[in-house]
Amino acid sequence: MGTPATRIEFLTVRGSWREVADAARTTIGMEKGHKEPSSQWKRNLLLSEHSPIRQLVVKWKWTNLKYWVSVHFVRHKIGIEHFVSTQRTDRTGFDRDQALQSALVSHECIADAQAIINISRKRLCRQASEETRTAWTLFLDELNKVEPELHNACVPECVYRGFCPEQKSCGYVHTKAFKEMLQSYRTSEQDV
Repeated sequence: MGTPATRIEFLTVRGSWREVADAARTTIGMEKGHKEPSSQWKRNLLLSEHSPIRQLVVKWKWTNLKYWVSVHFVRHKIGIEHFVSTQRTDRTGFDRDQALQSALVSHECIADAQAIINISRKRLCRQASEETRTAWTLFLDELNKVEPELHNACVPECVYRGFCPEQKSCGYVHTKAFKEMLQSYRTSEQDV
């Protein structure tokens, strides 16, 4: 019997694009608006990373996530909160000193749009562990169902910057796939 697959138990979004747009309007001295912002407007605001995008907050929970993968995500702390199931002996009845790094945990998060963009830059990088990339991609796949513009703003660091800043590059920046992904990210006419 193998290890249970990591899965997303739930994903919800708090805040609306109308609230984001109204916050943006406030910053330029305008009154509240009334209609839903267009997909293009959402994309432009996400790529500009202006502060109103922090009004959009996503909550999700991974189950069956390896402890060591969970630790990779806990390293992110700005704009995100983590709630990870305990391994304390007094709570679980299991000697924590015997727990493996591969022990499965539940990991719940609440993060704003800016944090999700920032985490994507590091966790979609091909220098990140495959298991961590897989868990983050699982989250992004679920996010795409409800917030496609935010999903499309989530790219690896090399695409975000247009070059690889890693001291030891994986070489992806020298591929046709990188050039296509970079062009797609920079183009205002993305499929959303």
